[in-house]
Amino acid sequence: MAKSSRMRWKHILPWIVSVGLLLYVFNVATDWDRLRAATERAPSLPLFLAFTIADRIAFFIVWALLQAAALRRFVAHVPVRSIVAIRGGSELLRAVSNPLSDGAFFLGLRELTGGRLEAVFAAALVPAICHFLVLALQVTLTLPFLPGSFDANRDVFIAAGITWVIVLALAIGARMSTTGSSRIPGAKRVRHWLERFPLREIRPFFLGFLAFTVFDVAIQGLASRAFGVEIAWTALAARIPLLYLALVTPSLGNFGTRELAWAGLFSEFGSRDALIAYAFAVNSVFLILNVLIGTLFIKRALELVGEVRRARKAGEPAPAPLLRDPAEG
Repeated sequence: MAKSSRMRWKHILPWIVSVGLLLYVFNVATDWDRLRAATERAPSLPLFLAFTIADRIAFFIVWALLQAAALRRFVAHVPVRSIVAIRGGSELLRAVSNPLSDGAFFLGLRELTGGRLEAVFAAALVPAICHFLVLALQVTLTLPFLPGSFDANRDVFIAAGITWVIVLALAIGARMSTTGSSRIPGAKRVRHWLERFPLREIRPFFLGFLAFTVFDVAIQGLASRAFGVEIAWTALAARIPLLYLALVTPSLGNFGTRELAWAGLFSEFGSRDALIAYAFAVNSVFLILNVLIGTLFIKRALELVGEVRRARKAGEPAPAPLLRDPAEG
């Protein structure tokens, strides 16, 4: 009974947090007349739209291709177009919740690969760990260039410290699993799993996210300037990772979370109304694009999963793709 109650709260609590954030941002913290005025003062809304659309589409393409590469390299030879279709179909749910969309994507991958759980691990962990390492490096490298004292940039210094503590803990854990005693619970299983991911095979994912990070900072800087919010490039580079961390907070379509994050992280570069207006406009564009991308791919994604399920029930090979382990050549 207690376990059932905990599971119920696990599902309900994110929505309570989300609704609370939405009510606070849009009924307490937001003056809609001033927000509308801040939007009308934007120097170039067409440029803002172009940069924001480019940002969202690039994010979708980079993550879809790198997740496809991870799955194909470490688990199974699945056509990239099939993985992109599954990822694209799940974007429809991103209009509601990021975790809901990611869960649908990984569930679709598992179905596509015949229920192989390692497909989920490869597509989820390899890109995520590489992205986290790039963000840790990004925060650290910007520290010497930030204007002001430690007190003015306390959040960035704390974030850098926390990220490298996490990286160090992961590195120590991985090292212990590969060299430590097999008597450590689960060490042997972790060691065998880590051996599938040698560093030379991980390097392309790290470099891919490194290039995307440069693009991300540039495109968000251009979009915010087109909206009339001129944020220093070093501040953007240092605090965008903190923005991503904030977006982990459960929220309906990131509304509420993004607005509070932008207003708090970049308060010295614009009025609260302008920052909230910018974040709200970005969220609105992303919402429309999520629906469009999802609508474009959802039919093919459901067809793929349906074909694999029917073939598996009939005891036949998956019609397309024919899955095989990369180790088989």
